[in-house]
Amino acid sequence: MDKTGIIVVSICVLLLGWWFVEQNKLAQQQALYRQTNELVQAESRLAAAKASPAEAMATPTLATATIPAAFNPNLPEQLLVLTNAQARYTFTSRGGGLKLVELQNYPQTISARWKTKSGAQTNGVASLNTLALVPALAVLGDDRLVGDGNFILSTNGNGVRAEKTLADGLRLVKEFHPGSNYLVQASVRLENTSAKPLDLPAQEVVVGTGTPMDADDNNFMSYGGAMWFDGINPQVCNPGYFNTNTTLLGIFPHTPHSDYRAGVSNVVWAAVFNQFFALAVMPKQPAERILAQPVTLPQFRNIELAPGAPLPQGVQAALVYPAQTLTANSSVERQFVLFAGPKEYRTLARVGAELQNHADLVMNFGTGFASFWGIGTFFAKFLLSGMNALHDLTRLGYGWTIVLITLLLRGIFWPLMAASTRSMKRMQALKPEMDALKEKYKDDQTKYTQKQMELWKKHGVNPMSGCWPMLLQMPVFMGFFTMIRSAIELRGAPFLWVTDLSKPDTLFMIPGVNFPFNLLPLLMGGAMLWQSHLTPPSPGMDASQQKLMRYMPLMFLVFLYNYSGGLALYMTVSTSLSVLQTKLTKNLKDPAALAAPAGPRVNPALTPASKSKK
Repeated sequence: MDKTGIIVVSICVLLLGWWFVEQNKLAQQQALYRQTNELVQAESRLAAAKASPAEAMATPTLATATIPAAFNPNLPEQLLVLTNAQARYTFTSRGGGLKLVELQNYPQTISARWKTKSGAQTNGVASLNTLALVPALAVLGDDRLVGDGNFILSTNGNGVRAEKTLADGLRLVKEFHPGSNYLVQASVRLENTSAKPLDLPAQEVVVGTGTPMDADDNNFMSYGGAMWFDGINPQVCNPGYFNTNTTLLGIFPHTPHSDYRAGVSNVVWAAVFNQFFALAVMPKQPAERILAQPVTLPQFRNIELAPGAPLPQGVQAALVYPAQTLTANSSVERQFVLFAGPKEYRTLARVGAELQNHADLVMNFGTGFASFWGIGTFFAKFLLSGMNALHDLTRLGYGWTIVLITLLLRGIFWPLMAASTRSMKRMQALKPEMDALKEKYKDDQTKYTQKQMELWKKHGVNPMSGCWPMLLQMPVFMGFFTMIRSAIELRGAPFLWVTDLSKPDTLFMIPGVNFPFNLLPLLMGGAMLWQSHLTPPSPGMDASQQKLMRYMPLMFLVFLYNYSGGLALYMTVSTSLSVLQTKLTKNLKDPAALAAPAGPRVNPALTPASKSKK
């Protein structure tokens, strides 16, 4: 390896190490801030409770209605469980809501990088609202709505009923009826059982808490959080929104946010989600706004973490309804449809079509630049549907299905790539003449450009032919990238040595540095490096630029090293096929070269002007 290569490799290794250190440092800082903040709030509540009644009344109410301490833990917790073919629903008396949803058809997965004790954090299946201390459809906001937070649960046919009556005569009644497609029909009724009007404060109906799937879910910061739909566009609030740093990139000022509030009586639905699962609440009538807050979760049970590792973080969301007055012996009822299940496109599309509310947007394929301004989203849906169709047709595992769909895509783009390679070869063959033109017209850039274009035109060379294939493939790549990261079908899907295509293919942790050894990204980087050395350099590029471009694939290795095995598999196969195509194209004769007249080519632009005789 030459000097430039050594420098580039060293920079990439340093960047990779710096990225991991900074990610760990950021997570620890956020966890410390959350824990400190909650400790201060707990001490404030304790001090207020010990104060005299007058002082307690004078103590301002903090905007922390979602703190689970609102539920009296001294009362026994009552649990009711309903089960169908798709899910196991656990309801709790603390908050009178849906505490946990366990998905029967999606096993729990744990990466090899974590040590496990006997057992698992759940019943061995994936779950929603995991570790959350507030159930879905708990009503929070003001103490007049919460009381001690404990309800009475009872069965109601094939559903569950939760009831609670507060001191002022306000009674809360909730009903839950699980159905198909991971849906639960629910209602929340507020009844005034007194003989006088009741002023209801603003109510926060909890959607649930978006949590990491397990202790290895490093993607939650990027692919988790809360989102809502206003009838036109989806809006997303990722955990990074609550970043407590006062600067961005250490330069730009940043104001930390303690909560996220949005909506103007147009919240069609709201959801909390992680990479592959979502809990969405879809009201019959739009809510006033959405409220999302960061929460610190208990540690995953039966998982041994490194000393000093931060507690897991989640995002809790709620639908907010305005304050109102209930006349004597009247009530207000709000109806909801809950979706608690996998982010499986076909299922969500059916739900969205049935309810006419675009529920498939919960897939969160991205918007703007993240989805190539909608083009990537289109290809993500198309490729996801195509991958599932191939899987159903061939009965191959999803790893081999990715290989097959990559072969098909490469076959479609083969003519373009072949034309691009031939054009680059022609341009490379013209390099001596172009260098001569550059030297001859070094003082006249306009003339040089004109003669350069004449030279390209004469030999049938299109300088843009090398760019068009890459530009045309970019939306497809963006769509494939988005599809791979969102496809729950890959979760737990094995391929050769890979145990889970939705996670990095960590074979082991390197002793001493606690760094994961991921084989597929290394193979991908090697294939990219091989391809860069086979691709002819662009004419006009100096030697240092050529060396830098040849080692540019190492930057891809740095940024994609910890991505999913499915993406690394696609990139490895695609790049290997590109290497094969480059070799085959180099061995083919150029039709344009065969058609050219025999004998040396003479370019008028290079012919010196004849001298007049004196």
